[in-house]
Amino acid sequence: MSNGKYDFSWVGNHETFIDQPHTLKLGKIVIGRFGGNSSAGQYKNEDGCLVWFNEQQDWEFAIILDAHKTAESAELIVAQFEKEQHDLKHLLSLATNQLTFKRIEEKILTMFQSEEFLSSCRNVSGETACLIVVRKDKYVWWFSVGDCVLYLFHQELAALGQYQANQRQFYEWVGQVNTFEQQVPCYSTGIKELRKGENRIFMTTDGLIECPNEPYTKPSSIYDSFNEVSDHEWIVGSMLEKIKNNNVRDSTTIISWSMEVSKESTIPSDQ
Repeated sequence: MSNGKYDFSWVGNHETFIDQPHTLKLGKIVIGRFGGNSSAGQYKNEDGCLVWFNEQQDWEFAIILDAHKTAESAELIVAQFEKEQHDLKHLLSLATNQLTFKRIEEKILTMFQSEEFLSSCRNVSGETACLIVVRKDKYVWWFSVGDCVLYLFHQELAALGQYQANQRQFYEWVGQVNTFEQQVPCYSTGIKELRKGENRIFMTTDGLIECPNEPYTKPSSIYDSFNEVSDHEWIVGSMLEKIKNNNVRDSTTIISWSMEVSKESTIPSDQ
């Protein structure tokens, strides 16, 4: 890390955080990790994440991974993106225009569909859901395989009951079972304009929303948590403590950051 540039990656088989909620703050970005409760039967953590951001160039890039069987598929994706980071960071540094996110999407598809990567996937044990998010200028773009969740919190959207950006897709993975081995790969992408004012980007694996007693099943309950106090690292930590106290077994990984937008955002023509 130097001059507002951060690179971070982690996979749960290297540090499990079982019984130990943990938060880490990298500049504006908060990373929360909890491996689940051993008392509920948990004995491994197969989540993973990768975070890059460059304050000078005004972008963030984040990946969250939820593997099963083993963490090998999550490790493989992290390694693949670290290998290709020079090209990806070059694309992220370019001026924002209509082709910005298309070029990033094409690069990621090329990576996932390369014969070398597909061959490596065939040799891992297990597969992973994968959610990739880029924030550049006043836009958020995502690329999602599987059931990790991206929320976009803003008071104007919340007033209309809108919190979640992507839709969870089941039976999609990358790894031993691999959507990119299909005749037609299945994944979803999207772009969302950020609203003027404070926007909070919140990514999570499903341990948070499938916790016993369902403290965070409703997106509004996550949104409301951020309105209680201003310390966002404390908020993420308190979420992990709450699911721990509800004896969750599944691991949870969270990546969250806020973005203040000064540019005007789209409004209806009759307002």
